[in-house]
Amino acid sequence: MKLQVVRTQFGKDATNGMLFIDSVFECFTLEDQIQAVKVHSETAIPLGSYNVVLRQAGNFDKRYVAKYGSTWHKGMLWIQDVPGFEWILIHTGNTDEHTAGCLLVGETQQDLDKGKDGFVGGSGDAYKKMYPKVRNALQNGDKVTIEYTNINLDGATEAPKKTSDDDKLDKILKKVSVIETKLRGRII
Repeated sequence: MKLQVVRTQFGKDATNGMLFIDSVFECFTLEDQIQAVKVHSETAIPLGSYNVVLRQAGNFDKRYVAKYGSTWHKGMLWIQDVPGFEWILIHTGNTDEHTAGCLLVGETQQDLDKGKDGFVGGSGDAYKKMYPKVRNALQNGDKVTIEYTNINLDGATEAPKKTSDDDKLDKILKKVSVIETKLRGRII
């Protein structure tokens, strides 16, 4: 099974994304912000592909067993071997204050332009829909990986650089001008 996190919006304190399971959209995601230098519990994990296993220890596991029951919850989804990170889990939560470097899942997602901490809603519902799929694959002995990438609509190979509002507006106006020219049938 292959999980894919496609990061779609890069904010000051949070990163929005989408989770796909075997190339099918599953839910929205929220992580901490991307930073060049890792800050404990405040940094999204590096781009790359990692193994996922069940972790049946720790406080999260105890809370989830109490919340969901031991017949349903069989361990936390633990992302393995992330350089410079430990105990990276996939779990519920609503804002980047709940991530501590982990991946939150949700049914809805707020635009980061509306709030610096980001927000995913319906996190419990998204988790209850996603978790059994991954849990069952792991219990069946399937290898589960998760790949983190950035959305690539314009050929960029890294997260967009922060620019001022004026720079953003100028870029938008240039793109609109190009589109208008193409619509009029001119070659650019």
